[in-house]
Amino acid sequence: MPDSPPARGRVRLIDVAELAGVTKSVASRILSRDETLNVRPSTRARVLDAAERLQYSPHAGARALAASTTGALSLLIPDLTNPVYARIARGAYQRAHDLGYVVLLAEDNEETDARADFTDLVDAGRVDGLLIASARQDHPLIESGRLAAIPHVFVNRTVPDSGRNVTVDLELASRVAYEYLHGLGHRAVAHISGPGGLSPARDRERGFLEAAARSHAPIPHVVHADFSEAGGYAAVEEILRERPDITAIYAGTLPQSIGALKSLQVLGRRVPHEVSLLSYDDLPMAAYLTPALTTLELPLQELGTAAVDELVQQLRGGPPRDVTLGSHIRIVERDSVTSIS
Repeated sequence: MPDSPPARGRVRLIDVAELAGVTKSVASRILSRDETLNVRPSTRARVLDAAERLQYSPHAGARALAASTTGALSLLIPDLTNPVYARIARGAYQRAHDLGYVVLLAEDNEETDARADFTDLVDAGRVDGLLIASARQDHPLIESGRLAAIPHVFVNRTVPDSGRNVTVDLELASRVAYEYLHGLGHRAVAHISGPGGLSPARDRERGFLEAAARSHAPIPHVVHADFSEAGGYAAVEEILRERPDITAIYAGTLPQSIGALKSLQVLGRRVPHEVSLLSYDDLPMAAYLTPALTTLELPLQELGTAAVDELVQQLRGGPPRDVTLGSHIRIVERDSVTSIS
């Protein structure tokens, strides 16, 4: 490899190729992470080193023209304020960047209804593929038939028979949550679920109830509420009104848990001495609440990464498939859960 890079203005692909001592075509395929290219590891390393030394950044327009693609993926999420989806989006964004793509983010709920925006992007050929994390069961985009013409995956939700679901094993996660509370002696247990029509809420609820049935324990009391602080606050009021004997609550989202914690404090129920509170998902803020929340840690960032990997695999001609992440599910013990003496 030459000792010094060429002294020019904008660095071009040919500059990287010359510095690495390879053809322009080989340099292009290595930099685009073409796994079908059969080259020596030392050749690949020379090209990557040359690109780093030259601070080479491919021109997005030229790359799209050369590949007949846009280099853009679109991620549809139900709520921009939900920290769960923020972590999924971060994993997706970072992995897409590594693979030479950008991610366009769209919020899809009853107020924004991103259906038209997504349809326009697809019809105009302005995105290469879709990452669909919208939780709505009968989403118009799914029912429209337009998805048949574009690579796509479903993220953090399950569409039956689609064969392209990338999910965390939510039922397993809720079984872990129930078994943890059961192991501490709790039998009068409640679960704050989400709106009944949303697939992640149904999966979490099913896993929690099945774990109780396997333990031959009383059926947990379930309340459906919005995935928000207000939803968690109102859910606790309903739970304690109907079941004042409850000793532990499992909340389906961190925002619900924050609302639940406030509601318990307002109602004069000490946490965890009178009511233990376990939160689905772990974020740094959980450690700074009073009391610090015991949480269920999930591989959400890894979920976004896996979703992009599966979508890019389709773009490269591979078949779609279901992927379920079941590792790295664990309880993070803090101060909001205690045993029944």
